[in-house]
Amino acid sequence: MSARERGDGTSTGADDVGPERGTNAVDAVPVPGYGTGPAASTAAPEDRAGPGTDTAAASSVGELEHSEPVVVPTEHGTFSTIGWRVPVPSGVPAAEHLSLTAPPPPEEAHLPPLVRLHSECLTGDVLGSWRCDCGPQLHLAMERVARHGGAVLYLRNHEGRGIGLINKLRAYKLQDGGADTVDANTLLGLPAEARDYTAAGRILTAMGLTEIRLLSNNPDKVAKLEALGITVTQMVPHEVHARHENIDYLRTKRDRMHHHLTHLIPGENS
Repeated sequence: MSARERGDGTSTGADDVGPERGTNAVDAVPVPGYGTGPAASTAAPEDRAGPGTDTAAASSVGELEHSEPVVVPTEHGTFSTIGWRVPVPSGVPAAEHLSLTAPPPPEEAHLPPLVRLHSECLTGDVLGSWRCDCGPQLHLAMERVARHGGAVLYLRNHEGRGIGLINKLRAYKLQDGGADTVDANTLLGLPAEARDYTAAGRILTAMGLTEIRLLSNNPDKVAKLEALGITVTQMVPHEVHARHENIDYLRTKRDRMHHHLTHLIPGENS
């Protein structure tokens, strides 16, 4: 049953990215229905870096590694799932990420794939916290990709927009005292936005997903992906219903971080 059918407040309405279809079947292949699959990652770093990328910098971070694809059934559909290990320039242990892919229905096979870049959020994704909209956005992305085809890329080390779990909880404490999510980070001496999408660009390129429709409300993601050589043909709105507990957070994302949010509460749209 979809989030819209459950009536649990996790989606804003009917999905408008394509026709309805079932979500229970997927072939155990790396990128069902799209691209060349992870075999592309075995190419030399300068070959897989993507246009517009500093190939010397790409080479210096080492080889992109991935697991074999495995089938993972979920309540939203069944996905071909791959783990990715992306070395980083500083020499710290490589970050590990996860891709979930599903094939498109025949009537949508001509469209660029839907892709969701989902930043890790332990409190929202695992604990179901209502302080943010991360958990509902993740589940909605899985539901939409299972129905329409494409990929959900789960990006680790993005906790708290890149400041880490402990600092995110410290920022929450400041928010409880009246600061918004931007000012709380600033008061901690941290950037409001610290996420890096280089790993996402490398993984998408390795999967052959270099022309996509991005499930996002955040224009900054589009700009950063385009700089990494990923063509975003459309930013597809990906809104979920606001709650009393996160309405101020969503207003700040809209008003100070320029997210395209139109489904807050009556009178709060801009």
